[in-house]
Amino acid sequence: MNLLLLVGAVALVAVALTDTPAAASGTQTAAASSGNSAALIGAAIAVAGASIGAAIAVAYTGAAALAALSERPELFGRAIVVVGLAEGIAIYGLVVAILLIGKA
Repeated sequence: MNLLLLVGAVALVAVALTDTPAAASGTQTAAASSGNSAALIGAAIAVAGASIGAAIAVAYTGAAALAALSERPELFGRAIVVVGLAEGIAIYGLVVAILLIGKA
């Protein structure tokens, strides 16, 4: 199953990178379209990777923060900061995606 998913993902990226518009005239337009496709795929990967990483980080830090708060409620401020830092990973991925789309 994992091999099939990997092959499908590689095929999707290959098709997206070789995609040229049917009405394109000249190599300059095709090269610009290919570069645009690569930037958009990069932006999608940046957002997806950062979101998955942030979700994993928040899951672990949130569970640890709740465990710490159950024993010592005065650690609430520190727990919120730690979980907020873990959520910042997704924001960094979004910023990278915006920068990539801006260059496309």
